[in-house]
Amino acid sequence: MSEWTGVLDLVMENRLGRSVAKSVYFQGAFKVMRPVYFNKNSYPCYYLLNPGGGYLDGDRYQMKVTLGEQAMLTLTTQSATKVYKTPTKQVYQETVFHLKKDSYLEYLPDALIAYEDASCYQKNSVYMEKGATFLYSDILTPGWSPEGRKFSYDMLRLKTEIYMEGQLVVFDHIKLHPASQDMNELGFMEGYTHLGSLIVVGEKTSDALLDRLYETIQQEIGEFAFGLSKLAVPGFTIRILANYTQVIERIISVCHHVISDEWNQPKPSFLRKY
Repeated sequence: MSEWTGVLDLVMENRLGRSVAKSVYFQGAFKVMRPVYFNKNSYPCYYLLNPGGGYLDGDRYQMKVTLGEQAMLTLTTQSATKVYKTPTKQVYQETVFHLKKDSYLEYLPDALIAYEDASCYQKNSVYMEKGATFLYSDILTPGWSPEGRKFSYDMLRLKTEIYMEGQLVVFDHIKLHPASQDMNELGFMEGYTHLGSLIVVGEKTSDALLDRLYETIQQEIGEFAFGLSKLAVPGFTIRILANYTQVIERIISVCHHVISDEWNQPKPSFLRKY
């Protein structure tokens, strides 16, 4: 345990048409609340908890989540993930998902807020079998700075690798390093301060769905920029630039509703705590 500040291992299974936890293990500064079955759904939502209130210098977290065949799960956080000053060693979080055949996982955490001089590296590894579906979102937000600087954090790095039947099919790597990059340049933040992503891999993805998502986002109000890309496997990514977390949250939410409607999934529940 000394290697990790917090550890979580969650295994889900389908039991007579209802998704339940087969095993739940956590230790240190990482926990989950009791499962919530919104709107009498057959699958639960688990809220991740960090009892320490934030990530500090040198913290290391490990999360493993396994979904058995036909198991379904929504996984989110209780609040934003706050990364404070890391003067000597960056914060590291390692997440590994194993999705068996016909399983369905929604991983929709709150924003990650990086404060002044914070450095954080998150690595997500997803191992999927044929028929599995994966929805993942993230939002990167700059924290408050005494000098009022928009990009006072040191570095934010997010790496996501998705494997289908053992073969790497998606590789997404975001590295924001204000100390060595002009964040307002073309190809970086381009005048915006917040970055949101939605990555979806699922065999039900169609061109009609992508068209509907594009049209839906275009109708949203507010100041933002976005792009939608089709993956090499059935799936897509959406990237959103904005100046407010709420704008990105709203766009991801409407996209989530469109996806659920197209795929005949239950209507998404409101997961936020405010």
